[in-house]
Amino acid sequence: MDAMYSSVTLIAAVVSAAAQVQEPSLTYAAARARMESSSPSLTSAEHAVAAAREAAAAARTLHRPTVTASAQVLEYQKTLAVDLSDARSNALGATQDFLAGLPNSLPPAFQQIAGEVVGRIDRALPGLFALIPDSLSYRYRDTVFRPTVQAAVPFYTGGAIPAIQRGARAGVTMAQGRAAQARDLAQVNLVRVYFGRIAARALRASAQETRQALGSLYDDVQRSEIAGVTPRAATLEAAVARDGAERALQRAILADEAADEDLRDILDMPGAAPSTPLFVSSTALPPVETFMGGEGDTPLSRQADAAREVAGAAADLAKARYRPQVFGFGEYNANSRNALPTEPDWVVGIGARVTLLSGLDRGHTLAAAREGERAAAEAGRAARKEAREAIRRAWNLVEGARRSFLLLDSSIAAASENLRVQRVALREGEGTVTRVAGAEAALAAARAQRVSVAYEYDLALAGLLTASGRMDEFDTYLRRADQHVTAEGA
Repeated sequence: MDAMYSSVTLIAAVVSAAAQVQEPSLTYAAARARMESSSPSLTSAEHAVAAAREAAAAARTLHRPTVTASAQVLEYQKTLAVDLSDARSNALGATQDFLAGLPNSLPPAFQQIAGEVVGRIDRALPGLFALIPDSLSYRYRDTVFRPTVQAAVPFYTGGAIPAIQRGARAGVTMAQGRAAQARDLAQVNLVRVYFGRIAARALRASAQETRQALGSLYDDVQRSEIAGVTPRAATLEAAVARDGAERALQRAILADEAADEDLRDILDMPGAAPSTPLFVSSTALPPVETFMGGEGDTPLSRQADAAREVAGAAADLAKARYRPQVFGFGEYNANSRNALPTEPDWVVGIGARVTLLSGLDRGHTLAAAREGERAAAEAGRAARKEAREAIRRAWNLVEGARRSFLLLDSSIAAASENLRVQRVALREGEGTVTRVAGAEAALAAARAQRVSVAYEYDLALAGLLTASGRMDEFDTYLRRADQHVTAEGA
Protein backbone atom coordinates (compact mmCIF):
# COMPACT_ATOMS: atom_id res chain seq x y z
CA MET A 1 0.00 0.00 0.00
CA ASP A 2 2.78 2.41 0.90
CA ALA A 3 4.57 1.64 -2.35
CA MET A 4 1.35 2.28 -4.26
CA TYR A 5 0.88 5.72 -2.68
CA SER A 6 4.46 6.63 -3.46
CA SER A 7 4.06 5.50 -7.07
CA VAL A 8 0.83 7.47 -7.55
CA THR A 9 2.41 10.59 -6.14
CA LEU A 10 5.49 10.19 -8.28
CA ILE A 11 3.44 9.62 -11.43
CA ALA A 12 1.29 12.69 -10.72
CA ALA A 13 4.39 14.81 -10.24
CA VAL A 14 5.94 13.51 -13.46
CA VAL A 15 2.74 14.11 -15.46
CA SER A 16 2.41 17.61 -14.02
CA ALA A 17 6.02 18.44 -14.91
CA ALA A 18 5.63 17.03 -18.42
CA ALA A 19 2.48 19.05 -19.00
CA GLN A 20 4.21 22.23 -17.92
CA VAL A 21 7.08 21.54 -20.30
CA GLN A 22 4.81 20.87 -23.27
CA GLU A 23 2.37 23.76 -22.78
CA PRO A 24 3.46 27.11 -24.25
CA SER A 25 3.79 30.03 -21.87
CA LEU A 26 1.00 32.60 -22.13
CA THR A 27 0.84 36.01 -20.46
CA TYR A 28 -2.45 37.57 -19.43
CA ALA A 29 -2.14 40.21 -22.17
CA ALA A 30 -1.60 37.51 -24.79
CA ALA A 31 -4.54 35.54 -23.41
CA ARG A 32 -6.80 38.60 -23.63
CA ALA A 33 -5.74 39.25 -27.23
CA ARG A 34 -6.39 35.62 -28.06
CA MET A 35 -9.83 35.71 -26.46
CA GLU A 36 -10.82 38.94 -28.23
CA SER A 37 -9.91 37.44 -31.60
CA SER A 38 -11.58 34.06 -31.08
CA SER A 39 -14.63 34.73 -28.90
CA PRO A 40 -17.89 34.13 -30.81
CA SER A 41 -19.83 36.35 -28.38
CA LEU A 42 -17.53 39.32 -29.02
CA THR A 43 -17.63 38.76 -32.76
CA SER A 44 -21.42 38.56 -32.62
CA ALA A 45 -21.58 41.83 -30.66
CA GLU A 46 -19.37 43.59 -33.21
CA HIS A 47 -21.58 42.37 -36.04
CA ALA A 48 -24.60 43.69 -34.14
CA VAL A 49 -22.94 47.11 -33.87
CA ALA A 50 -22.16 47.09 -37.59
CA ALA A 51 -25.76 46.14 -38.37
CA ALA A 52 -27.10 48.98 -36.19
CA ARG A 53 -24.79 51.47 -37.89
CA GLU A 54 -25.95 50.33 -41.32
CA ALA A 55 -29.58 50.68 -40.22
CA ALA A 56 -28.90 54.23 -38.97
CA ALA A 57 -27.16 55.07 -42.25
CA ALA A 58 -30.17 53.76 -44.16
CA ALA A 59 -32.53 55.93 -42.10
CA ARG A 60 -30.50 59.09 -42.80
CA THR A 61 -31.77 59.16 -46.41
CA LEU A 62 -35.50 58.96 -45.67
CA HIS A 63 -35.96 62.55 -46.92
CA ARG A 64 -34.78 61.57 -50.37
CA PRO A 65 -37.31 60.98 -53.16
CA THR A 66 -38.30 57.45 -54.00
CA VAL A 67 -37.99 56.76 -57.73
CA THR A 68 -39.27 53.53 -59.22
CA ALA A 69 -39.53 52.18 -62.73
CA SER A 70 -42.10 49.69 -63.88
CA ALA A 71 -43.13 48.05 -67.13
CA GLN A 72 -46.44 46.46 -68.04
CA VAL A 73 -47.76 44.65 -71.07
CA LEU A 74 -51.53 45.20 -71.27
CA GLU A 75 -54.00 43.52 -73.54
CA TYR A 76 -57.35 45.29 -73.38
CA GLN A 77 -60.72 45.55 -75.11
CA LYS A 78 -63.00 48.60 -75.16
CA THR A 79 -66.65 48.60 -76.23
CA LEU A 80 -68.48 51.90 -76.92
CA ALA A 81 -72.27 52.16 -77.51
CA VAL A 82 -73.87 55.46 -78.74
CA ASP A 83 -77.68 56.08 -78.74
CA LEU A 84 -78.62 57.75 -82.13
CA SER A 85 -82.42 57.76 -81.86
CA ASP A 86 -82.72 61.26 -80.38
CA ALA A 87 -80.06 62.65 -82.68
CA ARG A 88 -81.87 61.11 -85.70
CA SER A 89 -85.23 62.59 -84.70
CA ASN A 90 -83.67 65.99 -84.15
CA ALA A 91 -81.86 65.88 -87.46
CA LEU A 92 -85.09 64.87 -89.30
CA GLY A 93 -87.04 67.66 -87.69
CA ALA A 94 -84.36 70.24 -88.41
CA THR A 95 -84.12 69.12 -92.05
CA GLN A 96 -87.86 69.29 -92.54
CA ASP A 97 -87.99 72.77 -91.00
CA PHE A 98 -85.22 73.90 -93.29
CA LEU A 99 -86.92 72.51 -96.42
CA ALA A 100 -90.26 74.00 -95.42
CA GLY A 101 -88.81 77.48 -95.43
CA LEU A 102 -86.64 77.04 -98.50
CA PRO A 103 -89.27 77.95 -101.23
CA ASN A 104 -90.06 81.26 -99.60
CA SER A 105 -86.38 82.24 -99.80
CA LEU A 106 -86.42 81.98 -103.64
CA PRO A 107 -87.81 84.42 -106.26
CA PRO A 108 -91.56 84.02 -106.96
CA ALA A 109 -90.92 82.47 -110.36
CA PHE A 110 -89.09 79.58 -108.74
CA GLN A 111 -91.14 79.08 -105.61
CA GLN A 112 -93.66 76.66 -107.22
CA ILE A 113 -90.92 74.50 -108.66
CA ALA A 114 -89.00 74.61 -105.40
CA GLY A 115 -92.14 73.68 -103.49
CA GLU A 116 -92.66 70.60 -105.61
CA VAL A 117 -89.03 69.55 -105.18
CA VAL A 118 -89.13 70.16 -101.47
CA GLY A 119 -92.35 68.18 -101.18
CA ARG A 120 -90.81 65.20 -102.87
CA ILE A 121 -87.70 65.43 -100.67
CA ASP A 122 -89.83 65.82 -97.55
CA ARG A 123 -91.74 62.67 -98.38
CA ALA A 124 -88.46 60.80 -98.94
CA LEU A 125 -86.74 61.99 -95.74
CA PRO A 126 -88.37 59.58 -93.28
CA GLY A 127 -87.22 56.66 -95.35
CA LEU A 128 -83.72 58.04 -95.67
CA PHE A 129 -83.41 58.70 -91.92
CA ALA A 130 -84.88 55.29 -91.18
CA LEU A 131 -81.67 53.84 -92.55
CA ILE A 132 -79.81 55.35 -89.52
CA PRO A 133 -79.83 52.76 -86.64
CA ASP A 134 -81.14 53.56 -83.20
CA SER A 135 -77.66 52.96 -81.63
CA LEU A 136 -74.09 52.54 -82.76
CA SER A 137 -71.73 49.99 -81.03
CA TYR A 138 -67.92 50.05 -81.40
CA ARG A 139 -65.47 47.49 -80.01
CA TYR A 140 -61.66 48.02 -79.93
CA ARG A 141 -59.00 45.52 -78.88
CA ASP A 142 -55.24 46.15 -78.58
CA THR A 143 -51.96 45.16 -76.81
CA VAL A 144 -50.01 47.98 -75.13
CA PHE A 145 -46.47 48.07 -73.69
CA ARG A 146 -46.51 50.53 -70.79
CA PRO A 147 -43.10 51.54 -69.29
CA THR A 148 -43.37 54.23 -66.60
CA VAL A 149 -41.18 56.03 -64.08
CA GLN A 150 -42.76 57.12 -60.79
CA ALA A 151 -41.32 59.44 -58.14
CA ALA A 152 -42.52 60.43 -54.68
CA VAL A 153 -40.84 62.73 -52.17
CA PRO A 154 -41.98 63.46 -48.59
CA PHE A 155 -42.28 67.15 -47.76
CA TYR A 156 -43.76 66.84 -44.29
CA THR A 157 -44.38 63.64 -42.32
CA GLY A 158 -45.54 65.07 -39.02
CA GLY A 159 -42.20 64.23 -37.41
CA ALA A 160 -42.21 60.55 -38.37
CA ILE A 161 -38.90 60.64 -40.25
CA PRO A 162 -36.95 62.45 -37.48
CA ALA A 163 -38.40 59.99 -34.95
CA ILE A 164 -37.26 57.00 -37.01
CA GLN A 165 -33.79 58.51 -37.43
CA ARG A 166 -33.56 59.22 -33.70
CA GLY A 167 -34.53 55.66 -32.89
CA ALA A 168 -31.94 54.31 -35.36
CA ARG A 169 -29.18 56.39 -33.76
CA ALA A 170 -30.23 55.16 -30.34
CA GLY A 171 -30.08 51.62 -31.71
CA VAL A 172 -26.40 52.16 -32.52
CA THR A 173 -25.74 53.37 -28.98
CA MET A 174 -27.59 50.40 -27.55
CA ALA A 175 -25.63 47.96 -29.71
CA GLN A 176 -22.37 49.61 -28.68
CA GLY A 177 -23.39 49.33 -25.03
CA ARG A 178 -24.14 45.64 -25.48
CA ALA A 179 -20.81 45.10 -27.20
CA ALA A 180 -18.99 46.92 -24.39
CA GLN A 181 -20.87 44.84 -21.83
CA ALA A 182 -19.93 41.67 -23.69
CA ARG A 183 -16.28 42.74 -23.70
CA ASP A 184 -16.32 43.53 -19.99
CA LEU A 185 -18.00 40.25 -19.12
CA ALA A 186 -15.57 38.38 -21.35
CA GLN A 187 -12.61 40.05 -19.62
CA VAL A 188 -14.01 39.32 -16.16
CA ASN A 189 -14.55 35.73 -17.21
CA LEU A 190 -10.99 35.60 -18.55
CA VAL A 191 -9.68 36.91 -15.22
CA ARG A 192 -11.70 34.21 -13.48
CA VAL A 193 -10.42 31.42 -15.72
CA TYR A 194 -6.85 32.62 -16.32
CA PHE A 195 -5.99 33.39 -12.72
CA GLY A 196 -8.17 30.51 -11.57
CA ARG A 197 -5.85 28.25 -13.54
CA ILE A 198 -2.87 29.70 -11.65
CA ALA A 199 -4.68 29.34 -8.32
CA ALA A 200 -5.56 25.72 -9.09
CA ARG A 201 -1.98 24.93 -10.06
CA ALA A 202 -0.67 26.66 -6.91
CA LEU A 203 -3.11 24.75 -4.71
CA ARG A 204 -2.06 21.56 -6.44
CA ALA A 205 1.60 22.35 -5.77
CA SER A 206 0.80 23.11 -2.13
CA ALA A 207 -1.15 19.86 -1.79
CA GLN A 208 1.74 18.02 -3.44
CA GLU A 209 4.18 19.51 -0.95
CA THR A 210 1.94 18.60 1.99
CA ARG A 211 1.52 15.07 0.68
CA GLN A 212 5.27 14.66 0.34
CA ALA A 213 5.87 16.05 3.84
CA LEU A 214 3.31 13.74 5.45
CA GLY A 215 4.63 10.85 3.39
CA SER A 216 8.09 11.53 4.74
CA LEU A 217 6.63 11.78 8.25
CA TYR A 218 5.00 8.38 7.83
CA ASP A 219 8.27 6.87 6.61
CA ASP A 220 10.13 8.31 9.61
CA VAL A 221 7.53 7.10 12.09
CA GLN A 222 7.46 3.66 10.50
CA ARG A 223 11.22 3.34 10.81
CA SER A 224 10.98 4.44 14.45
CA GLU A 225 8.33 1.80 15.05
CA ILE A 226 10.56 -0.87 13.53
CA ALA A 227 13.39 0.33 15.77
CA GLY A 228 11.04 0.05 18.76
CA VAL A 229 11.11 3.76 19.52
CA THR A 230 7.50 4.68 18.69
CA PRO A 231 4.30 2.70 19.23
CA ARG A 232 2.14 1.26 16.46
CA ALA A 233 -0.54 3.85 17.17
CA ALA A 234 1.80 6.65 16.08
CA THR A 235 2.42 4.89 12.76
CA LEU A 236 -1.31 4.54 12.21
CA GLU A 237 -1.83 8.23 12.97
CA ALA A 238 0.84 9.12 10.41
CA ALA A 239 -0.80 6.81 7.85
CA VAL A 240 -4.17 8.52 8.39
CA ALA A 241 -2.59 11.95 7.94
CA ARG A 242 -0.75 10.79 4.82
CA ASP A 243 -3.92 9.28 3.32
CA GLY A 244 -5.84 12.51 4.02
CA ALA A 245 -3.13 14.49 2.24
CA GLU A 246 -3.32 12.05 -0.68
CA ARG A 247 -7.05 12.60 -1.01
CA ALA A 248 -6.56 16.37 -0.88
CA LEU A 249 -3.91 16.06 -3.58
CA GLN A 250 -6.23 14.05 -5.83
CA ARG A 251 -8.94 16.68 -5.41
CA ALA A 252 -6.42 19.40 -6.23
CA ILE A 253 -5.32 17.49 -9.34
CA LEU A 254 -8.91 17.21 -10.56
CA ALA A 255 -9.53 20.90 -9.87
CA ASP A 256 -6.35 21.80 -11.74
CA GLU A 257 -7.37 19.69 -14.73
CA ALA A 258 -10.83 21.27 -14.75
CA ALA A 259 -9.29 24.76 -14.62
CA ASP A 260 -7.02 23.81 -17.50
CA GLU A 261 -10.02 22.70 -19.55
CA ASP A 262 -11.81 25.98 -18.79
CA LEU A 263 -8.79 27.95 -20.01
CA ARG A 264 -8.55 25.86 -23.17
CA ASP A 265 -12.23 26.44 -23.90
CA ILE A 266 -12.22 30.19 -23.37
CA LEU A 267 -9.08 30.65 -25.49
CA ASP A 268 -10.02 28.00 -28.04
CA MET A 269 -6.52 26.56 -28.08
CA PRO A 270 -5.11 23.13 -27.23
CA GLY A 271 -3.17 24.19 -24.16
CA ALA A 272 -1.26 27.00 -22.52
CA ALA A 273 0.58 27.62 -19.27
CA PRO A 274 -0.37 30.99 -17.72
CA SER A 275 2.78 32.92 -16.89
CA THR A 276 1.32 36.05 -15.26
CA PRO A 277 1.09 35.31 -11.54
CA LEU A 278 -1.71 36.12 -9.15
CA PHE A 279 -1.12 39.63 -7.88
CA VAL A 280 -1.96 41.82 -4.92
CA SER A 281 -0.98 45.39 -4.31
CA SER A 282 0.16 46.16 -0.79
CA THR A 283 -0.90 49.78 -1.37
CA ALA A 284 -4.50 50.54 -0.46
CA LEU A 285 -6.96 51.41 -3.20
CA PRO A 286 -7.96 55.03 -3.73
CA PRO A 287 -11.11 55.99 -1.80
CA VAL A 288 -14.31 54.44 -3.08
CA GLU A 289 -15.51 57.90 -4.15
CA THR A 290 -12.71 57.89 -6.74
CA PHE A 291 -14.52 55.10 -8.58
CA MET A 292 -17.88 56.85 -8.44
CA GLY A 293 -19.10 59.15 -11.16
CA GLY A 294 -18.28 56.85 -14.01
CA GLU A 295 -21.33 54.67 -13.46
CA GLY A 296 -23.16 56.81 -16.02
CA ASP A 297 -20.74 55.59 -18.68
CA THR A 298 -20.99 51.89 -17.96
CA PRO A 299 -22.36 49.60 -20.67
CA LEU A 300 -25.56 49.02 -18.71
CA SER A 301 -26.23 52.72 -18.19
CA ARG A 302 -25.50 53.45 -21.87
CA GLN A 303 -27.97 50.78 -22.86
CA ALA A 304 -30.57 52.25 -20.50
CA ASP A 305 -30.04 55.74 -21.95
CA ALA A 306 -30.34 54.35 -25.46
CA ALA A 307 -33.53 52.52 -24.51
CA ARG A 308 -34.94 55.83 -23.26
CA GLU A 309 -34.04 57.43 -26.61
CA VAL A 310 -35.78 54.60 -28.46
CA ALA A 311 -38.86 55.04 -26.28
CA GLY A 312 -38.80 58.80 -26.90
CA ALA A 313 -38.59 58.18 -30.63
CA ALA A 314 -41.57 55.83 -30.36
CA ALA A 315 -43.52 58.61 -28.61
CA ASP A 316 -42.64 61.08 -31.39
CA LEU A 317 -43.72 58.53 -33.97
CA ALA A 318 -47.03 58.06 -32.16
CA LYS A 319 -47.56 61.84 -32.20
CA ALA A 320 -46.90 61.92 -35.94
CA ARG A 321 -49.97 59.72 -36.49
CA TYR A 322 -52.15 62.72 -35.55
CA ARG A 323 -50.51 65.08 -38.05
CA PRO A 324 -51.02 65.39 -41.81
CA GLN A 325 -48.49 64.27 -44.38
CA VAL A 326 -47.54 66.29 -47.44
CA PHE A 327 -45.77 64.72 -50.38
CA GLY A 328 -44.91 65.35 -54.00
CA PHE A 329 -45.38 62.82 -56.76
CA GLY A 330 -44.83 62.41 -60.46
CA GLU A 331 -45.09 59.86 -63.26
CA TYR A 332 -43.73 59.73 -66.80
CA ASN A 333 -44.90 57.37 -69.52
CA ALA A 334 -41.93 56.36 -71.65
CA ASN A 335 -44.19 55.01 -74.43
CA SER A 336 -46.77 57.75 -74.71
CA ARG A 337 -47.51 57.03 -78.38
CA ASN A 338 -48.89 53.64 -77.42
CA ALA A 339 -50.63 54.81 -74.24
CA LEU A 340 -54.24 54.27 -73.33
CA PRO A 341 -56.55 57.12 -74.35
CA THR A 342 -57.18 58.10 -70.72
CA GLU A 343 -53.51 58.13 -69.70
CA PRO A 344 -51.41 61.31 -69.59
CA ASP A 345 -47.90 61.43 -71.02
CA TRP A 346 -46.67 62.72 -67.66
CA VAL A 347 -48.10 64.04 -64.43
CA VAL A 348 -46.70 65.92 -61.40
CA GLY A 349 -48.44 67.12 -58.28
CA ILE A 350 -48.50 67.72 -54.56
CA GLY A 351 -50.69 65.71 -52.25
CA ALA A 352 -51.71 65.77 -48.61
CA ARG A 353 -53.07 63.01 -46.45
CA VAL A 354 -54.47 63.00 -42.94
CA THR A 355 -55.84 60.06 -41.00
CA LEU A 356 -59.31 60.78 -39.68
CA LEU A 357 -60.04 57.38 -38.22
CA SER A 358 -57.62 54.52 -37.61
CA GLY A 359 -58.22 50.92 -36.66
CA LEU A 360 -55.34 51.24 -34.18
CA ASP A 361 -56.29 53.57 -31.35
CA ARG A 362 -53.78 56.40 -31.61
CA GLY A 363 -54.48 57.72 -28.14
CA HIS A 364 -53.60 54.45 -26.47
CA THR A 365 -50.59 54.07 -28.75
CA LEU A 366 -49.25 57.45 -27.67
CA ALA A 367 -49.97 56.73 -24.01
CA ALA A 368 -48.13 53.41 -24.27
CA ALA A 369 -45.12 55.10 -25.87
CA ARG A 370 -45.00 57.74 -23.12
CA GLU A 371 -45.19 55.07 -20.42
CA GLY A 372 -42.37 53.22 -22.15
CA GLU A 373 -40.30 56.41 -22.11
CA ARG A 374 -40.90 56.84 -18.38
CA ALA A 375 -40.05 53.19 -17.75
CA ALA A 376 -36.78 53.56 -19.67
CA ALA A 377 -35.87 56.67 -17.68
CA GLU A 378 -36.49 54.84 -14.41
CA ALA A 379 -34.46 51.87 -15.66
CA GLY A 380 -31.56 54.24 -16.34
CA ARG A 381 -31.70 55.61 -12.81
CA ALA A 382 -31.90 52.08 -11.44
CA ALA A 383 -28.86 51.03 -13.49
CA ARG A 384 -26.82 53.91 -12.07
CA LYS A 385 -27.94 53.11 -8.53
CA GLU A 386 -27.05 49.44 -8.94
CA ALA A 387 -23.67 50.42 -10.38
CA ARG A 388 -22.92 52.57 -7.32
CA GLU A 389 -23.90 49.73 -5.00
CA ALA A 390 -21.79 47.27 -6.98
CA ILE A 391 -18.82 49.64 -6.80
CA ARG A 392 -19.07 49.86 -3.00
CA ARG A 393 -19.38 46.08 -2.61
CA ALA A 394 -16.48 45.39 -4.97
CA TRP A 395 -14.29 48.05 -3.33
CA ASN A 396 -14.87 46.45 0.08
CA LEU A 397 -14.05 43.00 -1.32
CA VAL A 398 -10.82 44.23 -2.89
CA GLU A 399 -9.70 46.06 0.22
CA GLY A 400 -10.68 43.16 2.46
CA ALA A 401 -8.74 40.70 0.30
CA ARG A 402 -5.70 43.00 0.29
CA ARG A 403 -5.61 43.27 4.06
CA SER A 404 -6.16 39.53 4.52
CA PHE A 405 -3.36 38.73 2.10
CA LEU A 406 -0.87 40.94 3.92
CA LEU A 407 -1.80 39.41 7.28
CA LEU A 408 -1.29 35.90 5.92
CA ASP A 409 2.47 36.40 5.66
CA SER A 410 2.78 36.36 9.42
CA SER A 411 0.34 33.43 9.64
CA ILE A 412 2.42 31.37 7.22
CA ALA A 413 5.59 32.27 9.08
CA ALA A 414 4.03 31.25 12.39
CA ALA A 415 2.67 28.01 10.89
CA SER A 416 6.09 27.18 9.42
CA GLU A 417 7.82 27.82 12.74
CA ASN A 418 5.22 25.75 14.59
CA LEU A 419 5.78 22.87 12.18
CA ARG A 420 9.54 23.07 12.71
CA VAL A 421 9.08 23.07 16.46
CA GLN A 422 6.68 20.11 16.39
CA ARG A 423 9.03 18.12 14.16
CA VAL A 424 11.95 18.77 16.53
CA ALA A 425 9.79 17.81 19.47
CA LEU A 426 8.77 14.58 17.75
CA ARG A 427 12.38 13.67 17.02
CA GLU A 428 13.28 14.34 20.64
CA GLY A 429 10.41 12.20 21.88
CA GLU A 430 8.46 15.07 23.39
CA GLY A 431 5.98 15.63 20.53
CA THR A 432 3.31 13.53 18.88
CA VAL A 433 2.43 12.61 15.34
CA THR A 434 -0.95 14.26 15.78
CA ARG A 435 0.68 17.59 16.59
CA VAL A 436 3.03 17.34 13.61
CA ALA A 437 0.14 16.41 11.29
CA GLY A 438 -1.90 19.27 12.70
CA ALA A 439 0.97 21.68 12.11
CA GLU A 440 1.29 20.42 8.53
CA ALA A 441 -2.44 20.91 8.00
CA ALA A 442 -2.30 24.42 9.47
CA LEU A 443 0.58 25.37 7.18
CA ALA A 444 -1.20 23.89 4.15
CA ALA A 445 -4.39 25.78 5.07
CA ALA A 446 -2.48 29.06 5.40
CA ARG A 447 -0.82 28.54 2.05
CA ALA A 448 -4.14 27.65 0.39
CA GLN A 449 -5.79 30.67 1.96
CA ARG A 450 -3.01 32.90 0.63
CA VAL A 451 -3.67 31.60 -2.89
CA SER A 452 -7.43 31.93 -2.48
CA VAL A 453 -7.22 35.47 -1.13
CA ALA A 454 -4.95 36.57 -3.97
CA TYR A 455 -7.41 35.07 -6.43
CA GLU A 456 -10.27 36.82 -4.62
CA TYR A 457 -8.39 40.12 -4.88
CA ASP A 458 -7.95 39.79 -8.64
CA LEU A 459 -11.59 38.82 -9.23
CA ALA A 460 -12.91 41.60 -6.99
CA LEU A 461 -10.65 44.13 -8.71
CA ALA A 462 -12.04 43.08 -12.09
CA GLY A 463 -15.57 43.46 -10.72
CA LEU A 464 -14.79 46.90 -9.30
CA LEU A 465 -13.32 48.17 -12.54
CA THR A 466 -16.21 46.75 -14.55
CA ALA A 467 -18.83 48.32 -12.28
CA SER A 468 -17.12 51.72 -12.54
CA GLY A 469 -16.60 51.53 -16.30
CA ARG A 470 -12.80 51.33 -15.98
CA MET A 471 -12.01 47.75 -16.95
CA ASP A 472 -9.34 49.05 -19.34
CA GLU A 473 -7.26 49.97 -16.26
CA PHE A 474 -6.92 46.34 -15.14
CA ASP A 475 -3.51 46.00 -16.78
CA THR A 476 -2.33 49.13 -14.96
CA TYR A 477 -3.20 47.63 -11.56
CA LEU A 478 -1.57 44.37 -12.61
CA ARG A 479 1.73 46.10 -13.44
CA ARG A 480 1.74 48.13 -10.21
CA ALA A 481 1.20 45.11 -7.96
CA ASP A 482 4.12 44.23 -5.70
CA GLN A 483 2.89 40.91 -4.26
CA HIS A 484 2.66 37.81 -6.44
CA VAL A 485 1.68 34.16 -6.16
CA THR A 486 2.96 31.88 -8.90
CA ALA A 487 1.61 28.59 -10.17
CA GLU A 488 4.50 26.76 -8.47
CA GLY A 489 3.03 27.43 -5.07
CA ALA A 490 2.29 30.00 -2.42
